[in-house]
Amino acid sequence: MKRLDAPIARTYSGAASAAGPLIFVRSTRRAKLGEWVRIGGSGQDDRRGQVIDVGTEITVIQLFEDTLGLKPADAAITLTGETATTVVGQDLLGRALSGTGEPLDGLPPSIGEARLPIWGAPINPVRRQHPSDFIETGVSAIDGMNTLVRGQKLPVFSAPGLPGVELAADIVENARPARGEPFAVVFAAMGITERETQSFVSRFLESEVMQRTVLFLNQASDPTIERLLTPRVALTTAEHLAFTHGIHVLVVMADITHYAEALREVAAAREEIPGRRGYPGYMYTDLASLFERAGVLKGGSGSVTQLPVVSLPDGDMTHPIPDLTGYITEGQIVLNRELHQRGVYPPIDVLPSLSRLMNAGIGEGRTVPEHREWANQLYAIYARGREAKLMAAIVGSEGLAPGDRRALDFVDAFETKLINQSGVRRSLAETMRVGWSLLETLPRDELSRISDATWASRPGTAKAEEASQ
Repeated sequence: MKRLDAPIARTYSGAASAAGPLIFVRSTRRAKLGEWVRIGGSGQDDRRGQVIDVGTEITVIQLFEDTLGLKPADAAITLTGETATTVVGQDLLGRALSGTGEPLDGLPPSIGEARLPIWGAPINPVRRQHPSDFIETGVSAIDGMNTLVRGQKLPVFSAPGLPGVELAADIVENARPARGEPFAVVFAAMGITERETQSFVSRFLESEVMQRTVLFLNQASDPTIERLLTPRVALTTAEHLAFTHGIHVLVVMADITHYAEALREVAAAREEIPGRRGYPGYMYTDLASLFERAGVLKGGSGSVTQLPVVSLPDGDMTHPIPDLTGYITEGQIVLNRELHQRGVYPPIDVLPSLSRLMNAGIGEGRTVPEHREWANQLYAIYARGREAKLMAAIVGSEGLAPGDRRALDFVDAFETKLINQSGVRRSLAETMRVGWSLLETLPRDELSRISDATWASRPGTAKAEEASQ
């Protein structure tokens, strides 16, 4: 195993003061941001902490546990000289770990191949290759309408009560690259309940997907500071698998909102001046330090793709967390409460959803040549039907033009046949067939986005059968 230079520990007697999860220490030497700290003392249980601010006179340490019962004047504070690192390696595949990499599956800690700092950097733009390869998630509304591309960061926006995390778990089980290359999933859960933890572990252990998955599970009862470390530990693991072993890695992070709330809590404890709605002004930069670790390296054989789940506080798309996430990432998958209440799963609303890199990952040699025309036509008819639905609420369906009535009927068929999958995986070919069957219910002259050549060669026609032979 590769080893970092041996750290030098320094122990100090007594702290100046303590406030909430913070303790303040005077006259420390060579303290480093992110340095691990041990706090003990006579008759006191050892506590863990991390340096979060270094000043000329005062060093601020964030404790992983509460300071209740801690006597600052009697505390022995040891700055270990070590910064946050994690064990990485292929032997982590198939493991369930805590948010900081400790085993949760009853197995011994991994030896790994190396121990690396978790504070990684975004990929150098000069070395970044433009994403262009399709990832099949098994979800029709994503594969067909808002395609995920290798190296992309595509968040899922989910309001309270909607199955954003469940959708992410489905994608973990069903996602695969188009050409069968080495593929792995790193799942980073942040702020989840004990029930959700057991659900994820049992679900993945019962499926074959666990063999190529690493689970990092940070629970709501875990210390706040660990929630800030979990995605970085997961991304460091993913980067090693991708850029050292040439594996295409999908990183699912759920829930970014829990991460941002932990960031706000730490900022409040440090008495920082708050920004929008109490969140720190540097939240954009902090989120970017996570999301920009996705990508493909020029000349490399691996990649890191991100699928973050963002819970919308009060269902508000303009809230700082989804708002800033949308600026950094390349689109969004939006879940719809009305579809969820009608039993449509996954309840993805394709109209506000967007994959900005979709065009780079579809078409000849990647999916199918007619993919763009097919998706454009479905969008056009569905959008017309949604508008007709609003108009029908005012004038009634009898007052609509014949084309609008057909589009109105198309809305229900599209949502129940293409969007709704009831948890069953669909291949891209199956998704395309369902879409074509919906379009065939409409008159040919209303399908203005489909060329005559594409229409003649669609699946099920004589020309398509000739081409397949």
